[in-house]
Amino acid sequence: MSDEGRLLAGRYRVGASIGRGGMSDVHIGTDSRLGRTVAIKLLKSSLAADPAFRTRFRQEAQAAARMAHPTIVRVFDAGEETITEDNGTESQIPFIIMEFVDGRLLKDIIREGPIDSVEAVRIIDGVLTALEYSHRAGVVHRDIKPGNIMITKAGQVKVMDFGIARAISDSATTVAQTTAILGTASYFSPEQAKGESVDARTDLYSSGVVLFEMLTGRPPFRGDTPVAVAYQHVSEAPVKPSSINPKVSPALDTVVVHALAKDRFGRYQSAVEFRNDVETAGAGHIPVKRPADDVAGGLFGAPPVVESSSELALKQLAEDQTMDRTQRRPPVIWIWAGIVSVIVIVIAVMFWAFSLTPSNDLPDSSRRVPVLTGYNYDDAQDLLLELDLAATMAEESSPTVAKDEVIRTDPPSGTIAPPATVVKVYVSSGAELVEMPDTTSQPFSAAEPFLTERGFVSGSVTTENSPDVPEGIVLETIPAPNDQTPVGSTVDFTVSSGLVTMPNVVGQALTAATALLQSDETQLELDLKPDYACGSVEGSPVTKQSLPPGDVPQKSAVVLTYCAAG
Repeated sequence: MSDEGRLLAGRYRVGASIGRGGMSDVHIGTDSRLGRTVAIKLLKSSLAADPAFRTRFRQEAQAAARMAHPTIVRVFDAGEETITEDNGTESQIPFIIMEFVDGRLLKDIIREGPIDSVEAVRIIDGVLTALEYSHRAGVVHRDIKPGNIMITKAGQVKVMDFGIARAISDSATTVAQTTAILGTASYFSPEQAKGESVDARTDLYSSGVVLFEMLTGRPPFRGDTPVAVAYQHVSEAPVKPSSINPKVSPALDTVVVHALAKDRFGRYQSAVEFRNDVETAGAGHIPVKRPADDVAGGLFGAPPVVESSSELALKQLAEDQTMDRTQRRPPVIWIWAGIVSVIVIVIAVMFWAFSLTPSNDLPDSSRRVPVLTGYNYDDAQDLLLELDLAATMAEESSPTVAKDEVIRTDPPSGTIAPPATVVKVYVSSGAELVEMPDTTSQPFSAAEPFLTERGFVSGSVTTENSPDVPEGIVLETIPAPNDQTPVGSTVDFTVSSGLVTMPNVVGQALTAATALLQSDETQLELDLKPDYACGSVEGSPVTKQSLPPGDVPQKSAVVLTYCAAG
């Protein structure tokens, strides 16, 4: 029976398949309630048949859903759907609703060949950042591999399937069964291969394998069967990546070899420590080897101590009560040893206290109001719903924030609030509109301060000739008078120059020249002077004008000399 088109939990519509794995099929889907695209992971029916697995799966999915970090693929929902097979029998399909990531799996990128060292460092840095967050939350991934790491089109690293590997491994009974479900054993830590308990350092070993594979194009151990590969993880030392890819630096060789130490006390003790060394190596420097005593300050305590024969003999000698002491107080060397021990302990505690990184993790009963400035309301509402916060919209005018974008929230961003808190989202309605005052026919010296006092901004000032409006009087404004315009708009002025343009009328007929100079556009004063010496010419053309062509003061007097003979 095809899964495509099925509706899960009454809201998730299953779309086309986008991936298949050993334990699940992944489909693109739609959350009909929120109208967003999601990824839907449908687990294999062979897993669903185990009641213990379904119980463990629900618990782990809930733990994974509580993790919200940019480097971790979010889990939005999980459940079981009862379906009827073609033969009439009913079965349970466990499903997970996850964040849809538009990108490529790291395993597909590695398949194209070794990754440049700079890019490999950037990717493993993102993986270790995700592990730092999950380990702080008490979640061990258990299945770090390129098939569980995605790189978005923007280059962001996303780690997925947190908690799912634990549900599977707790339900599987043998290494063969576990590897059949989880895929290849190439990324198993030695303790996983031996069936021992795992902790955060297991994820760090697997991360070291991923870094090795990115640098070389293949995992450090290969074999015909998963058991053969698991055996190599337990008993064989890996080669340096540079022996396969000469472009790998000695600094990165050092980091990879340290990460792949068989003894979990011999490898990195935290994601922070691993990431710091990766960044150091990426900068071209070989990380400083830490003394063994430094391990005692880690999350997992000091490694088991094995006494040498000489140490054991000294201990027995010190405890031998048959020997008489010549002094009644402890030897001086013991006193100094005690003082030095106390000093070392105090320094170690101070170093530990100063190196603690403040945690930004919030308890499950609290949420932090996100920064929503610049979002539209629908996107802001979706983001708040993901955090179990409610949204209500209010409009507010703003001269600086574009229409329909979020201005601010109440409570403000960064506020710690309980789930279901209603966040008031203020959305810009654009700048407030007012009626443009009419300042035409007013002196510019008075119109400009009048508008600036009302919040407008003075813009350009252009002069224009006018036959009748006195100099300095406003002829026009943009925006025009009585227009609805945003508060704070810039106003451009056109102001009378007090001049008119004197045309060249020499050679024109007297009637035409007179009409032009006395028109509404010029309104000049005329004085006509006949010239009887020019001879007889039809139309009495103008032979001379007293003012040259160009700008002249309004109402100027012009003497026109015209041919009057005949």
